[in-house]
Amino acid sequence: QVQLVESGGGLVQAGGSLRLSCAASGGTFSTYVMGWFRQAPGKVREFVKSISTSGGSTNSAESVKGRFSVSRDNAKNTMYLQMNSLQPEDTAVYYCAAQTGPLKTLLGLRQRYDSWGQGTQVTVST
Repeated sequence: QVQLVESGGGLVQAGGSLRLSCAASGGTFSTYVMGWFRQAPGKVREFVKSISTSGGSTNSAESVKGRFSVSRDNAKNTMYLQMNSLQPEDTAVYYCAAQTGPLKTLLGLRQRYDSWGQGTQVTVST
């Protein structure tokens, strides 16, 4: 079973940047479609970004297009989320997730992801 650990969260001012990392262990990272989700207080967990096994294709939520980018390094078993032009509404716990089964999609469907990290807090101040 794959284990996922997020890091890189913190407190940043509006307009600033952060880069999150998601380190995978215990599985075959290069075969997983990976995704980023986030959950703000009192809200449902929402899709942010996904990336294909090779990293050649990605999908994005409209709310972060042009500001966030996702990448992966299969040699390091790590996925990244570069977040620029952060706004207070981006404040949330950010989770990375993996699709380890044979049927994979870049669509932001939570139920298709079967392994999750513990999350990392991102707080954007005004």
